[in-house]
Amino acid sequence: MNFKLLTIPLAIAMAILFSMAFTLHAEANSEVYKNCRGIAIKGYDPVAYHKDGKPVKGSGEYELTWKDAKWRFASAEHRDLFEADPENYAPRYGGYCAWAVAQGYTASVDPENAWSIVEDKLYLNYDVEVKGKWEKDIPGNIKKADANWPGVLK
Repeated sequence: MNFKLLTIPLAIAMAILFSMAFTLHAEANSEVYKNCRGIAIKGYDPVAYHKDGKPVKGSGEYELTWKDAKWRFASAEHRDLFEADPENYAPRYGGYCAWAVAQGYTASVDPENAWSIVEDKLYLNYDVEVKGKWEKDIPGNIKKADANWPGVLK
């Protein structure tokens, strides 16, 4: 068996994995939770939670960039509402898991199943189980998360 032929693909695979790991680490410090393509909150329309009362996938057709992330919307109307007042519609804590931020770290989210609107603000959580923990003391968790944000990004 020719080991030189094996080492080239192995070296390429290692380089790809290293670059992916570096990219994921770099994104973890971003002010906005986004995927490796720079899309915020897994492509869900942040305005839909407020206006439609439910999560709705956005479209690349209705996209804008805010805080170095691509935000997608289900309609031009939603995009325009966000553009006029992004702080009103964007999820708190950059779209990271609100419960995790309250605990002093960041985590990804499940924007389809683990979300809530509290006093007209959107909060996302890692999953339904974590959302249950979040809901046990929403005011206390918001107070802790507000104190930790944005320091948890460091």
